[in-house]
Amino acid sequence: MTRDRQWVVLSILLILLGGLICTYKIVFLGFPYLPDQTSEQWSIQARLKIEPVEGPVRVSLMLPVRPSGFSINDENFVSRGFGLTIEEDHFRRQADWAIRNLSRSKSIYYRATVFADTRRQRIMSAPDVPAFPVLEEPWASALIDLVVDVQTESADAQTFAAEVLDRINAGSKDANIKLFLDNVDSAADRARLAQTFLAGAQIPSVLIHGIILRKDVQRSTVSTMLAVWADDDWLVFDPQTGQKGLPPEFMIWWRGDEELANISGARIDDLQISVKRRVASMLDLATRRSELRDSFIGRLSLLELPVQTQSVYEVLLLVPFGILVIVLLRNFIGLSSFGTFAPVLIALAFRETELVKGILLFIMIVSLGLIFRFYMERLRLLLVPRLAAVVTIVVLLMTAISLISDRFGMETGLSVSLFPMVIISMVIERMSIVWEERGAATSIREGLGSLLMASLAYSMMSFDVLGYWVTVFPEINFIVLGLIVALGRYTGFRLTELKRFRQLALQDQP
Repeated sequence: MTRDRQWVVLSILLILLGGLICTYKIVFLGFPYLPDQTSEQWSIQARLKIEPVEGPVRVSLMLPVRPSGFSINDENFVSRGFGLTIEEDHFRRQADWAIRNLSRSKSIYYRATVFADTRRQRIMSAPDVPAFPVLEEPWASALIDLVVDVQTESADAQTFAAEVLDRINAGSKDANIKLFLDNVDSAADRARLAQTFLAGAQIPSVLIHGIILRKDVQRSTVSTMLAVWADDDWLVFDPQTGQKGLPPEFMIWWRGDEELANISGARIDDLQISVKRRVASMLDLATRRSELRDSFIGRLSLLELPVQTQSVYEVLLLVPFGILVIVLLRNFIGLSSFGTFAPVLIALAFRETELVKGILLFIMIVSLGLIFRFYMERLRLLLVPRLAAVVTIVVLLMTAISLISDRFGMETGLSVSLFPMVIISMVIERMSIVWEERGAATSIREGLGSLLMASLAYSMMSFDVLGYWVTVFPEINFIVLGLIVALGRYTGFRLTELKRFRQLALQDQP
């Protein structure tokens, strides 16, 4: 690869690297691209009121696990006096409480915070082929006739399941279905009946139970859906309507034929699931989401650092943006300044003093420093001692301004200590040399150019959104670096040069 192409490839790679990391954080981890954005989260609570009967008491409750489209955070169990164990595998979690003697009624609570997750998880692992249901007559013959009939009117597992649900919901029209509809009332009963028919066709299926996270509900109803294995994936159907797909904001609680709660040695007097909607910071939720996923890219932010360190690095990561402004002003506009990147450091001081007040303080220090610098010219000091003397004078001037400002109650003057004293000393030294060699006009023009560049860099670095970006998306500086590399190859005319050479262009005209 030639050198003429290396800079193109490098700049494109840097911009793509920064852009891809930012996109991954925003799209897949849910990091907000603007500050103060909020999102919904829900507090769910399952309350079991237990009445003792006789002997030791054992209570089990199915717990949410891997709810597709949601993540679970901050689980809590309130069960004073009970022993608690958690049984867990990949797609099943169960809390087991036990107590030897229960003399009076008691309530057990399970609480969790749930928030939306952009990642869609598989409902279950790949299933085995179910066994053919063993039924008595006439149900066995009706099942065989029904399976054969539906198979002739369907093309695959998906259409077979849809046809079965349609026939169940319109059962009065099918004689074979009528035999199975006794005591079939709820959606769960319909889903279990559909499972029987699907097993007769050797189609795997599983029941899915969950709740709707839509609004504040004191007593949420558990809904049952039917998941069917088709084309190497799970397809979900509503057993009451036959509609395909999970309802919006449906959170899977547990899977399978088990009940939500089971008990021995006592009875469940009441089982209540309540939902409370809350508004939370999207940034906090995205941070927690990346922790749950153990995402390395999600940890690429200043939020992992202590608060004081975050403030320091936020300022440091803003510097490349100020430098990008300087590159544009010098290479494309043609402005000149004292020191290549001195305006950026001065702009950092403006962040604390505010722009107008900072400009006034800068002009005051440089003007007074020039007076003392011209006087020292008469002493004919060598370079290093002269620079040391200028730095000392700048320090004394900054101290004097702070003391005088404090005496008159002017807080702005106190922030003069934030100015980079060495940089200002070099500006004073360079300005005096240009004054002597090229005249006062050139010196003042370059001094004003430095001030203008510092002001524009300050305007760029003072955007609150930019400060948020470098904190949450520090990789955005890869994009800045790619732009600087690309701009660094520009060798054309600058805007100020077009003005300078305008007379030559006019002379060439006939």
